[in-house]
Amino acid sequence: MTAPVFIAGVSMTALGKRPADTVKSLTAEAVRDALTDAGAEISDIEAAWFSNTRQPMLEGQNTVCGQIALRPLGLTGIPVTNVENACASGSTALYQAIQWLRAGAGDIALIIGAEKMVFPDRPERVAAAFMGGTDIHDREGVLAYIASMGGAAPGDNRSLFMDLYAAQARAHMVRFGTTQEDFARIAAKNHSAAARNPKSQYRTPMTVEQVLADKPIVFPFTRAMCAPVSDGAAAMIVCSAKGLARLGATARAVRVRGCALVSAADRAPDDYANHIGRRAARAAYEQAGLGPDAVDVAEVHDATSYAELQQIENLGLAAPGEVGARLKAGDFALGGRTPVNPSGGLVAKGHPVGATGVGQLYELIQHLRGEAGARQVKGARIAAAENGGGFLGVEEAATVVTILERAA
Repeated sequence: MTAPVFIAGVSMTALGKRPADTVKSLTAEAVRDALTDAGAEISDIEAAWFSNTRQPMLEGQNTVCGQIALRPLGLTGIPVTNVENACASGSTALYQAIQWLRAGAGDIALIIGAEKMVFPDRPERVAAAFMGGTDIHDREGVLAYIASMGGAAPGDNRSLFMDLYAAQARAHMVRFGTTQEDFARIAAKNHSAAARNPKSQYRTPMTVEQVLADKPIVFPFTRAMCAPVSDGAAAMIVCSAKGLARLGATARAVRVRGCALVSAADRAPDDYANHIGRRAARAAYEQAGLGPDAVDVAEVHDATSYAELQQIENLGLAAPGEVGARLKAGDFALGGRTPVNPSGGLVAKGHPVGATGVGQLYELIQHLRGEAGARQVKGARIAAAENGGGFLGVEEAATVVTILERAA
């Protein structure tokens, strides 16, 4: 049996355009709030994992981001590991910290994801920061995949990500009869949920009709179906049982039942049974000794609204082709059978890439503690998070699925 791991404290800043903030100020806000939430001090932290993806491109901070961001807090001398795994960086940091705790290297660790992405004075750098994440040595192969799904090649100064997601969405529409309205229904659900989230970037409810009428991006997506760039940070204090007892934080701690990290594999585009998200979910469920029927609430990586639909299927919360009908029935909305993205998801809450995975867990922990306020999922005991990043071939390059359990 593997040693138990607990999250004793968690925090997230408000997300959005925060021009006066820096990576250091965002980090300081999140870390201090997480320490307070856990009843911990800086001196209790024995190791730290720092997740960030964009500062090398946006600010030229190419190395030791974590050591630099944490130094003003007095967090020096301990091991600090910098993590870059595309949009899955924050949850990858948790995965690594879990291994460190279970190896007996220490008992109390800090995980922090921080991203400063909004720079009005340098829009060209912001755009360039999203040009990677795919195999740049095989750009022709990437473009050929997009073309095979009925898409046109984007210009040289445009990220491929929305086009890749759109290609996948169109393939799903052909295979399963999914509609543009299904994606709009997901986006409307999330924008309406975000209206209840004081830390969300966008807090304006939207109807399905308003989503469909928004600015077109690439078919079948409109702007309301796509995640924005965001500034923000999120942090967690993660402990062994011994560390948790040391902090005296057992009453509000949440247990990590499973955490699986997998990478892209070669598969046929229509082999949905072996999609990276499904493989990660199977591994996490196996670790947890649970199945999808046990999940009460989920946060998934909806960089586009199609991605949420795909991950609902991958987590086993609905069979392929059934999500549209289940959305109409309200199964994945607040008050439904299994609410998905009650935070508002990335399309409304925001997507500060290095902080996104930790921010998903912040949201789920609020529900498991019964502290989510107006968006509380009643009686939530088991939660699942899916966090993916990058593209290789026909799927994300890295995906982490985490299963959490409410304290007894």
